[in-house]
Amino acid sequence: MKKQVFIFLLSFFLLLSSKIQSQENTANIYSFSVTDLYGSTFNFSSLKGKKIMIVNTASKCGLTPQYKDLQKLYDTYKDQNFIIIGFPANNFKEQEPGSNQEIAAFCKENYGVTFPMMSKVAVKGTDMHPIYQFLTQKSKNGLVDSEVAWNFQKYLLNENGELVKVISPKTLSTDISITSWVQNK
Repeated sequence: MKKQVFIFLLSFFLLLSSKIQSQENTANIYSFSVTDLYGSTFNFSSLKGKKIMIVNTASKCGLTPQYKDLQKLYDTYKDQNFIIIGFPANNFKEQEPGSNQEIAAFCKENYGVTFPMMSKVAVKGTDMHPIYQFLTQKSKNGLVDSEVAWNFQKYLLNENGELVKVISPKTLSTDISITSWVQNK
């Protein structure tokens, strides 16, 4: 009888352990909540089933005109389970010095940005925002270690909220490598 109880408990423990381990290995973005440029909470869990592009942005960068292509991509695919989330960051030569209100006005007035823009965050360094820790650390995202190289680096996440690709800042959002990924069902 003791042997049967022991075997049962051992089996139960192994089953429970494998379920816990598989849950820990399911690295996705859905547990994050952030604040948008207007002070409202944005929950990534609301994006389940959508492809997501996360991009760090800046208003005073040579790459700032990428806002135009980002908006074009968003307009083209926003009704096809795709979303772009912008994160202003001042980590590269202080090219995003403005307040959240100034950033919101700049994006709207100069590029007609309608995709969600979050509050300014740090995308590198000791004060790196937790969402960028997730995006840049393989131990958290399950895919790859990366470093945010510059403004307008893009992170692509699939419909399960899992990181699938890191795109160079200089690659435009209208590049075939991105548009084909968005279109691929």
